[in-house]
Amino acid sequence: MIQQRLVNLYDLMTAHCLDGIVVTKPENRQYFSGFTGSSGMLVISRQSPRLLTDFRYLEQAKQQAPLYQIIRHGTAIYDTLAESVKGLGLGRIGFESDFITWEVYQKLSDCLGETELLPVKLDGLRIVKDQKELALLTKAVAIADSAFNDALKMIKPGITELDIALELEYQMRKLGAEKPAFDTIVASGLRSALPHGRASNKIIEAGNLITIDFGAVFEGYHSDMTRTVVVGTATDKQREIYNIVLVAQLAGINAVKAGKTGKEVDQIARQVIDDAGYSKYFGHGLGHGVGLFIHEEPRLSPSGDIKLAQGMVVSVEPGIYLPGWGGVRIEDLVVVSADGCTILTASSKDLIELG
Repeated sequence: MIQQRLVNLYDLMTAHCLDGIVVTKPENRQYFSGFTGSSGMLVISRQSPRLLTDFRYLEQAKQQAPLYQIIRHGTAIYDTLAESVKGLGLGRIGFESDFITWEVYQKLSDCLGETELLPVKLDGLRIVKDQKELALLTKAVAIADSAFNDALKMIKPGITELDIALELEYQMRKLGAEKPAFDTIVASGLRSALPHGRASNKIIEAGNLITIDFGAVFEGYHSDMTRTVVVGTATDKQREIYNIVLVAQLAGINAVKAGKTGKEVDQIARQVIDDAGYSKYFGHGLGHGVGLFIHEEPRLSPSGDIKLAQGMVVSVEPGIYLPGWGGVRIEDLVVVSADGCTILTASSKDLIELG
């Protein structure tokens, strides 16, 4: 897998007339080498891909990145970088222009001297997932699904949003997650109208809608799911809004297919909410790619120009958020295929009434 990823990187180097690329973004560093440590740089050339890291990670790097020459750096990593670039005779080097800060760019420029630095973007090489990645994503999704079903058992009036978030995170860690995929969202009652209402000390009350958005990280790969439940018996209004969102979500899933753009899929789901009279209460995109980073390309949104391709993994997550009342969001992860998609998220999307 790593070898093929390097081949794809070499093709990009050829297209940009580059002798090499310096990789510093953590997700790309892991993707192109297998190394999961928190510190290091890749110097990619056709002659000898190199991984620069410090004493803490030498053994880990040797185990995780066998295709790389492992080079230890001291306190001055840029001096070590300059030595590698000079030793390899690299004249034109690509750098990750969408990640590197101006300060880091200046350090690269200073240490590399006459070497020409050219901007490149590497995230697009991660956009289609290979079979190993799909297996890891499927596992991350399964962990979140199981944790959700366990957490449902403890939701009742009197506990807090934080109690629910902590239970979800505890269950995910028990099941093998490295960490939550992002700050867990648990928003109840009027707070459920906040699309990204992080869990708070608010007490759960009877009649509350609760929007729960969370995910697990498994071997670096993220999952992302949202379910909205109600404590007690749903009112007619809660059921109405929930059903509109569910119809929109199913329409979005049915629209996902290789060859369609993100904006085309977004519009199909968005139209359901527009037709129901709630267009101004759905203010975010329908979904996004998920992988080594929680929000990746492609985007399912009004500006999503990228065409979907087989093997991409995207979320489908419409919502309606009514200030002073509450909100509903439903989200699954799906794998794009030639004739549609496969839904990874297994938890029920029927409106769950607790208690």
